[in-house]
Amino acid sequence: MSDFHRIKRLPPYVFEQVNRIKAQARAQGADIIDLGMGNPDLPAPAHVVQKLCETAGKPRTDRYSASKGIAGLRRAQAGYYARRFGVKLDPETQVIATLGSKEGFANMAQAITGPGDVVLVPDPSYPIHAFGFLMAGGVIRSVPAEPTPAFFPALERAVTRSIPKPIAVVVCYPSNPTAYVATLDFYRDLVAFAKRHDLILLSDLAYAEVYFEGEPPPSVLQVPGAMDVAVEFTSMSKTFSMAGWRIGFAVGNERLLAALARVKSYLDYGAFTPVQVAATAALNGPEDCIHEMRATYKRRRDVLVESFTKAGWPIPSPSASMFAWVPIPERFRSLGSLEFSKLLVEKADVAVAPGIGFGEQGDDYVRIALVENEQRIRQAARNIRRFFENADQTLHNVVPFAAAG
Repeated sequence: MSDFHRIKRLPPYVFEQVNRIKAQARAQGADIIDLGMGNPDLPAPAHVVQKLCETAGKPRTDRYSASKGIAGLRRAQAGYYARRFGVKLDPETQVIATLGSKEGFANMAQAITGPGDVVLVPDPSYPIHAFGFLMAGGVIRSVPAEPTPAFFPALERAVTRSIPKPIAVVVCYPSNPTAYVATLDFYRDLVAFAKRHDLILLSDLAYAEVYFEGEPPPSVLQVPGAMDVAVEFTSMSKTFSMAGWRIGFAVGNERLLAALARVKSYLDYGAFTPVQVAATAALNGPEDCIHEMRATYKRRRDVLVESFTKAGWPIPSPSASMFAWVPIPERFRSLGSLEFSKLLVEKADVAVAPGIGFGEQGDDYVRIALVENEQRIRQAARNIRRFFENADQTLHNVVPFAAAG
């Protein structure tokens, strides 16, 4: 396996190391409270499930579907963008349904990347943002993740000092893992920068509907002229708790989407048609389920911040996304995020995601997902408090091992 070119470009999946320890602990009877993977535990809306059941088994629905998505689903996504962002999309040329936003990102990378092409990716960021391009033969140059004015001088340096000149820049707001949220003014500056430097702009907006305070997160396509350079990826996974259904979208620039459509036409026939019909019902249907989802995550966030802080681990309160991006307590920081995450599973029966899995700049952090109910989150806080109370002995035993590794 080590001889395969693309496999050599992929490091071991960091999260799998924590998952392995988690599985071993559960096999031994431990009750692990899993705040690691961003895997929604909420049910898909009842009317969406009903539509799936109504459609499955009907004549023709077992056949191959459409690679870029059935027409009704693409129209529904265009309607969503018109309502939510005031952005007009042509469902024939500016909307593609993908097998989740992750597949869309990876196949866009295949479509636009040549060997050695440089792509600017935030650090920390969701792994596919970088590794999709690495698998396609590209080269990653890291840029800051926080959408502040300091972002642009760093971006400028990355463009001017990269050989060859970068072809694209990736952004993700609300961010996974950091929960940063961008403003429309930031996007205006970003679009202007992309045009000035002839960059493709790829925006991940998977958490558009998971926000708790202030104005709803904007779309980069709200910026006049953004359609000239940008493609945006969204997902049904978090908005409608349909993660396993694997439905997402790429929308925006026609030329870029035509390239994505051609790649996809060789690789897949689209999602199962009843799933696409049900996703259409979700986008065209009532939004009560979205409000309930948002309220549930907000309650969980508030419980997480309150209970963990009382346990001795202050949690920065995220204003959006379903994640908290949390500094490792100072006395454990020398372990690094992977060893600290393993320690939490072994000593506190709590699983989190190590920050190093999202980039080098994430190693002083862990990501905590709001995917357990409030009672379980409070239990996690109690477990962690007990772990902290016995931490001196734990650190004495662990630090030499970690240093030796």
